[in-house]
Amino acid sequence: MKPDFDRVIPREGTYSLKHDGRAAVFGTADVLPMWVADMDFAAPEAVNRALKARAAHPVYGYTLVPDSLYGVLIDWMKKRHHWQIEREWILLAPGVVPSLNTAVMALTRPDEGVIVQPPVYLPFFSAVTKTGRRQVLNPLQCRDGRYSIDLDDLEQCARNAKLLLLCSPHNPVGRVWQRAELQAVLEIARRHDLTIVSDEIHADLVYPEFQHHALASLADDPANVVTAVAPSKTFNIPGLGLSALIVPDAGRRAAIGKVLDMTHANIANPFSLAAFEAAYREGEPWLESLLAYLKKTRDEAAAHIQSELPDIRMIDPEATYLLWLDCRKLGMSDKKLQRFFVRNARVGMSPGASFGAGGEGRMRMNIGTSRQNVMMAIQRIGQALDSDRM
Repeated sequence: MKPDFDRVIPREGTYSLKHDGRAAVFGTADVLPMWVADMDFAAPEAVNRALKARAAHPVYGYTLVPDSLYGVLIDWMKKRHHWQIEREWILLAPGVVPSLNTAVMALTRPDEGVIVQPPVYLPFFSAVTKTGRRQVLNPLQCRDGRYSIDLDDLEQCARNAKLLLLCSPHNPVGRVWQRAELQAVLEIARRHDLTIVSDEIHADLVYPEFQHHALASLADDPANVVTAVAPSKTFNIPGLGLSALIVPDAGRRAAIGKVLDMTHANIANPFSLAAFEAAYREGEPWLESLLAYLKKTRDEAAAHIQSELPDIRMIDPEATYLLWLDCRKLGMSDKKLQRFFVRNARVGMSPGASFGAGGEGRMRMNIGTSRQNVMMAIQRIGQALDSDRM
């Protein structure tokens, strides 16, 4: 059956961070939850079947990773991203955020520089600061509503760093980096012996007019590239927590594996394994339907924002289900901006300032929900702005 993304599935009472965490985050539960990056859609039916089948066996003991799981990931990367990876390159991890921290600890020493490109997903910063590394900022540039990597500045940063954390596609600005941009980054990394950890968790959520390029697939020698992938964002199963690091270089792979072993993190959860394999094996038709739905939502949201919220500029996302809204024309401080959206508009979004330099005066809206919810959020914001002007 074709998935029904217009169906509203109540999530209250399921200990959903996005829904049941509203009061703790916003001070009230009376906001539309458009913040944390999971979707309100039912997972693919293939995933639900696999989980039910595994739950039918009443023993949930320590579990081995089946070879077939590696096979479906290899097949997915080849089919969707035209990248032939090898079985021995794959390390499983309990999530992409733990993977970032693990890679930083394994591939750098305390006080060595790690490059972060703000505005960017908050755990990129904590992966540096909480592991005792030195943060080196390479802020993105924004010209005419489109973001780009400041390559000249990156060249300078690379002289004083050992590792770059790259977000590709980018959260929150929604950029899909073009082949030429990525090749330029690879060349800088080659000149300065810089390791790149490329977070490609949103790689499957690219709109049809754009194409994601796996960074390592563009390298003549991918030894200095570590790629983080997961089915969690693609198939809306982030609570199950399983991800993979693709590490072509044996030395880097051994170093990362050593840190993973030290943590004794249990990756072989029988349910996450079942969902991971089912999603990559059978989830592609669901994903294609999702992308079509998200594209229509994105386009309708853009039209409504342009016509009804003239003082808010939406940065057109090339990937992800996240909208980056430039609200600086409203003339509010970040604190007042957040208060306005919560108290006046009753819409709970992620404040742009939390994504670091360049996020000031912006908000991130999650449109991974029914189109009705997205339009309601825009309507509420419009009504709040009208009332504020009176």
